[in-house]
Amino acid sequence: MGYTIAVAGKGGTGKTTLTGLLIDYLVKKGEKPILAVDADANSNLNEVLGQEVEATIGEIREEVSQRELTGNSFPGGMTKAQYLKYRLNTALIEGSGYDLLVMGRSEGQGCYCYVNGILREQIDSLSDSYKYLVIDNEAGMEHLSRKTTKHIDTLLLVSDCSKRGIQAVGRIKELVKELELQVSNIQLIVNRAPEGKLEEETVQEIEKQGLNLVGVVPLDPTVFEYDAKGIPTVKMPEDAVSKKALIDIFSKLEFLK
Repeated sequence: MGYTIAVAGKGGTGKTTLTGLLIDYLVKKGEKPILAVDADANSNLNEVLGQEVEATIGEIREEVSQRELTGNSFPGGMTKAQYLKYRLNTALIEGSGYDLLVMGRSEGQGCYCYVNGILREQIDSLSDSYKYLVIDNEAGMEHLSRKTTKHIDTLLLVSDCSKRGIQAVGRIKELVKELELQVSNIQLIVNRAPEGKLEEETVQEIEKQGLNLVGVVPLDPTVFEYDAKGIPTVKMPEDAVSKKALIDIFSKLEFLK
């Protein structure tokens, strides 16, 4: 398996934008191929990267379930397992230097256990072919708690500059310990900080939570402008303040081989 980087944090902190810029950074450094996984049920990593999604794992799960419920056979005489493997391979989106697999959400009743199981099997079968595996997790901690990923080399926790945000990622850090997940390295990135500065209370909360702060990303109107216009965030100019800050942060991390 390649080097695994997971990104987690509560909703609205910009973790998906950060994940997209991380993928873009690795590609430009020649660290490819990369398997990008959007494990957030509210999928939008493809928009950050500028990719169209034709099928998600959640949609495939519904299709297979409906075929079983209605008694429809699978095409070409395939078994359920064979058809699932075929459909999951077609769901892989080819980008420049990376491939993208999107979790999506389930439309029907029931939990995500089955969908996450499919995702885990697909990641296991694909990951040996990639140098890096980069996973954008959902806003909560569901993905980590279901152990969809066997091992994480670097877990990037993303928070805004609020005390509550720091406490939220602190809980994720504690969950990693409680579940005895195999995580080698945990780093905190504080995003959307006015003028790139933190209040003393925020710094104190980071220390209280025992988090290792690797960098602070300034609040950047360019990000909001690109989102509003539907322009892929990875196309922001290199001198955009948030992109410059993230490039500096990524260069400090030791996951580059």
